[in-house]
Amino acid sequence: MQIIDHRLVQDDGTPYPFQASPNFEDSPLKPEYLVIHYTAGRNAEGAVSWLCNPVARASAHLVIGRDGGITQLVPFDKVAWHAGISQWQGRIGLNLYSIGIELDNAGKLMQHGDSWLAWFGAEYQDSEVIEAVHKHETTPAGWHLYTPEQIEAAFQVSSLLVNHYGILDIVGHEDVCSEKVDPGPAFPMCSFRARALGRENNVPVLFKTTATWLNIRSGPGTEYAPIPGSPLPYDTPVEVISVNGNWSFVSVKETVQNINDIEGWVYSPYLTRA
Repeated sequence: MQIIDHRLVQDDGTPYPFQASPNFEDSPLKPEYLVIHYTAGRNAEGAVSWLCNPVARASAHLVIGRDGGITQLVPFDKVAWHAGISQWQGRIGLNLYSIGIELDNAGKLMQHGDSWLAWFGAEYQDSEVIEAVHKHETTPAGWHLYTPEQIEAAFQVSSLLVNHYGILDIVGHEDVCSEKVDPGPAFPMCSFRARALGRENNVPVLFKTTATWLNIRSGPGTEYAPIPGSPLPYDTPVEVISVNGNWSFVSVKETVQNINDIEGWVYSPYLTRA
C-alpha cells in the first residue's frame, strides 16, 4: 500500500474504499501521533455508516474490519473528530495532532451465563474473549479479541503512516483520555507500537508481565503447552523477539523457578513497557 494525496492506495494504484465523512475540520493536519480506537459496535459497515452520519459528530481517518478490510473516511491531512477531550505529551486536543484508526470490535463485554454480552445485545463465546482488568479499572471484565487479519492490516497501515508522516508515537484512546477504555486489554499495544515504529529489529524492546501468573508456551496459542519456568510471576522482565498476531515470542531476562534463559510465547495484552 501507499499514500497519494493523503489517501490510502493499493500498490497497483487502486484506491482503498473511501466513504467521505462530513464530520471533520477542513483545516490542515500535520499528524504527530496515531490514536487507536475500537468501534464498540456490531460490524465495520455499521461503524462506517455512523461515523459518516452528521448526527454522530464523530469520525476517524480509517475503519479496519475484522477481515482486515480498510475504509478511509477522512484524508490524512484533515482533522477528524475521534479523540475528543484529550492530551498527550503536552499536546491538548489530540484531534489537532493525530490520525485516528477505528478497529471493528465489540469492546467491553459482560458475562451472561456461558457467554459474553455486548452493550448492543450480541453474544460472544469464550474463544472470542479475553477476561482482564483494564488499567483504568480495578475489576475484571470481558474484552472482545481482535483478529490476526485485523492486527496485521492495522500494522501495515500504521507502519506506512509512521514512515510517510514521521509519526512520533502510537497510543490508545485510553492513553490520551483517562475516561476511555479503548482499544482495551485485548489489543497488543506494547508489541504493536514497537513493531510499527520500527524498533523491533534494531533495539531491544523490554516489557514486564502484568498478570499475577502468566503461562509461557511452546507456541503462539493456548493450544500449545506451557514450558518449564511457566507461569511467569507478575512484573517479570522480558524482551520481545517477534510477534505473531496477539502473541509475542519473548526472552525472559531473569531466573524463574531456578531456570535461566527461558524463551517462549506469551499473550501480548499481558505485557507492558518496562
